[in-house]
Amino acid sequence: MRAIAYDRFGGPEVLQLVDLPEPPVGPDSVLVRTRASSVNPVDWKVREGYLQALFPHNFPIVPGWDVSGVVERVGAAVTEFAEGDEVVGYVRRDDVQWGTFAELVPAPVRTLAKAPTAGTGLVEAAGLPLAGLTALQSLRAAGVGKGDTVLVHAAAGGVGTFAVQLARILGARVIGTAGESSAQLVRDLGGEPVAYGDGLADRVRELAGGPVDVALDFVGGEALEVSPELVSDPGRVVSVIDPAVKDKGGRYVFVRPSSGDLAELVGYLEAGTLRVVVDETFPLERAADAHRRSAEGHVHGKILVTV
Repeated sequence: MRAIAYDRFGGPEVLQLVDLPEPPVGPDSVLVRTRASSVNPVDWKVREGYLQALFPHNFPIVPGWDVSGVVERVGAAVTEFAEGDEVVGYVRRDDVQWGTFAELVPAPVRTLAKAPTAGTGLVEAAGLPLAGLTALQSLRAAGVGKGDTVLVHAAAGGVGTFAVQLARILGARVIGTAGESSAQLVRDLGGEPVAYGDGLADRVRELAGGPVDVALDFVGGEALEVSPELVSDPGRVVSVIDPAVKDKGGRYVFVRPSSGDLAELVGYLEAGTLRVVVDETFPLERAADAHRRSAEGHVHGKILVTV
């Protein structure tokens, strides 16, 4: 099968288009013929070796944790899916080796949900799993509900675009940090943009009319530093970037695969209340360029890779 893989840690140049043997499929997994994947910042962090303390790494490594495609074969114990089903998944396994930048992906059933049947195509759906789950699980960790005012840092990014929309679905008011070029996107998603940089805290307080109820950190740095002073309760500060948020009384979220959560997100896509914002789409052969685009930052929504 064709795949993008690397046999050593390094920059985007280590990514190579190769032929690999068909991956093994366990009893609780299915083999997915990939239609598309997407790039997340964690992908190039794994590629550069930053997550070696968290997961066993086995070379050659196929990058990618997001997938959309069609079930080609089911494991012996699988009852949730059948051959021919269209699925989406956040295919994070217990080790790093068989990722989603490949024609065939072995996916544990716990990582998958049925793909949307309306509202969003199979290619666009590949942008949903990791970022959508991160947003949903962050909002849940903060206990966001109707009437809350939620501050979303990096509101125009991959996770942020989902967080703005999901918070609105939950009945919250959303203020989102964004650059000038991203402000209109935040408005289109139902948020109120506020410029980041010096004076951010004062601008947020002025716009909110006082403290906010929740702050979601999807970028780190200044965003995390300023968030505790902007909320009424520091326990409702959530970061997906820096576990140090716990030292400030907040909560740290490292996204988990969840078929149930993913099915909930797919339902929002089908209902038309949630959409995948696509920044740029690359073919598999240009995976290195897709990684470079992600590392540049200032991405509006998701970067997709078609297979």
